Amino acid sequence: MNNDLGHQTLEPLHAPIVNAPIIEVRNLIKTYRAGEVDVNALNGVSLDVARGEFLSIVGTSGSGKSTLFNILGGLTPPTSGSVSINGRDLSHMTDTQRNDLRKRTVGFVFQKYNLLPTLTAEQNIQIVRDVAGRPTAFDDQFREILAMLGIDKRMSHKPRALSGGEQQRVAIARAIVNGPAILLADEPTGNLDSKNSDVVLTLLRDLNKRLGQTILMITHNPEAAAYADRTIQMRDGKVVA
Repeated sequence: MNNDLGHQTLEPLHAPIVNAPIIEVRNLIKTYRAGEVDVNALNGVSLDVARGEFLSIVGTSGSGKSTLFNILGGLTPPTSGSVSINGRDLSHMTDTQRNDLRKRTVGFVFQKYNLLPTLTAEQNIQIVRDVAGRPTAFDDQFREILAMLGIDKRMSHKPRALSGGEQQRVAIARAIVNGPAILLADEPTGNLDSKNSDVVLTLLRDLNKRLGQTILMITHNPEAAAYADRTIQMRDGKVVA
């Protein structure tokens, strides 16, 4: 598969805006109750992410990176602190408002592909359009993205007929079909061999560079993190580097 986009003329999904962070996090704290004890999963995290940046967040299990991922994606509210996504404050959003954020502003890619087994690859992507109340037909630009991902000829296949790498690429297409401003990827190569991992990471970098897609990738793998523009490290609920 040729992942070089030099011959294509894809329009950016989101034009970069200088000096305008798309994500702003200030003194973020998340506390969970474990029996009689309060456990701080996040302890005063602050960071900015520029529009169009590819940022990797590295840390071991329990470092707080997955909790940060869930808060940035509107999957869970913080205990205190502020989070602004594309100019909208998540800290005081209702469940309905966070759901709207997930539909329109943030796309998700997970370690598990989470494809519906009874649907074709195309239908797995289209269902996200349908949930957002948008036409399910793909436009020419998105079909070019499918070709870039190397799955344009695999749309009629169900997940069981696809390789792990192909399933993850379908999951990436599903995550960006609504043109989200931000793509959150949680260990996107965790279930892939080294060859398919390189393919997926290169494609994420291409989406970032050629389409202006802001990407935050959670990983424990320094080699995967190296594909990003910038890497931060987390330990014990804090950003340490």
